[in-house]
Amino acid sequence: MKTIRIGAGQGFYGDSIIPAIETAKNGNVQYLCFDCLAELTLAILQKDRQRDRAKGYTGDITRTMIELLPFVKEKGLKILTNAGGMNPHGAGQEVLRIAREMGIEGLKVAVVTGDDVRDRLDDWEQQGISLHHMEDGRNLGSIRDRLVFANAYLGIGSVVEALRLGADVIVTGRTTDSALFLAPLVYEFGWEQEDWNRMAQGILMGHLMECSGQAMGGNFSGDWQSIKDLDNIGFPVAEVREDGEFVLTKTEGTGGLVSVDTVKEQLLYEIHDPSAYMTPDVVLNLTEVQLEEIGVNRVRVTGARGTKHPDQLKVVMGYADGWLGQALCGYSWPDALAKARTADRIIRKQIERIGLQFDDIQTDYLGYNSLHGPLAKLPQEELNEVYLRIAVRTRNKDDAAKLGRLFPPLMLSGPPAMGGFLGMMKPRELLGMWSCLVPREIVESGVQVNVLEV
Repeated sequence: MKTIRIGAGQGFYGDSIIPAIETAKNGNVQYLCFDCLAELTLAILQKDRQRDRAKGYTGDITRTMIELLPFVKEKGLKILTNAGGMNPHGAGQEVLRIAREMGIEGLKVAVVTGDDVRDRLDDWEQQGISLHHMEDGRNLGSIRDRLVFANAYLGIGSVVEALRLGADVIVTGRTTDSALFLAPLVYEFGWEQEDWNRMAQGILMGHLMECSGQAMGGNFSGDWQSIKDLDNIGFPVAEVREDGEFVLTKTEGTGGLVSVDTVKEQLLYEIHDPSAYMTPDVVLNLTEVQLEEIGVNRVRVTGARGTKHPDQLKVVMGYADGWLGQALCGYSWPDALAKARTADRIIRKQIERIGLQFDDIQTDYLGYNSLHGPLAKLPQEELNEVYLRIAVRTRNKDDAAKLGRLFPPLMLSGPPAMGGFLGMMKPRELLGMWSCLVPREIVESGVQVNVLEV
């Protein structure tokens, strides 16, 4: 039975490229798939594009291509990535530029567009299509004039088409994370997109692969201390059969661990309803999935079930949502927490005195409650040191900047032993997120695949 080997190259924008290089060299994979985007990443890339219209794609695509394009030519490796972010055309041109500089010829680069739907929203509303918030029902009009981007989650259709057109490198914008991993299976095996159980197995494989080292013992909440060689962690490799059954493993000689427990933790990651995990390509039912260790760092995965894909696609939008002002300073033993709390009271009174207008304010005590929040318990022993962080969300940049100016006087006019002063932190613009559901056909009618060749 025919088997395809697919490797995971990246789990987020800024992830290490080293495991991907190792997989390309020694992993014997035909495909290397890079999931670069989160909703937060879209906001970051939109800010980049606001500063420079030529940007808006992930900056690490440059090194990725410098390191991996040689393997595309030498080994026939195909690279799939959603590094295009807010500007797939720009990312595609960057791939071509690098290929030319490296003297690589005959490389086909496909660019998938159509996920950016911001310019289509007015037409959709005129057609009576609801863009209300999918969770709380708010009308888009409440933030319409502050909208800065709107992108739909695409499925596999355009990526499969790009493979059929002979693309060596495929660059997309906002696809679902798992679609990049499923597309090669549909292309290679000729799966019908209505074969819901096989599609479910493929989506499950993509879900287990999309977070790079997280299924290989990284970020593992079990016996994490026994995981070996995390400094040289391997990213997932899937061996997928034509019937959809697959084995999850990693490149020989790399660190980390592939076990039922590490895979199970990723299996449940970001799953709201395990009986109906919705993607543009299939609704996945995980309740009958079986994980079986069949060797060292080898877990067989079976039992995914699927039903027809949804009639709607998710659109995520970002809108201007004020400014963040924040400041940070530290206090040492003795009475570190008491000093930080006193400093917080001083700053809050001064905020009121100068009339600083804010929509939200938050105080964190790093070393005590910054991760546990209200669940934090008072320590049994006095803390050695505590950092005070105060943050405000304001309507404008000038108000956000006022917070930091209140901190320097604390050095001589506040509690003793302030250290680690980072008070004058630059204000940062905030983007709020908005999600809605729209009929899939109105999105898919605008999707295009363009193939360029060096």
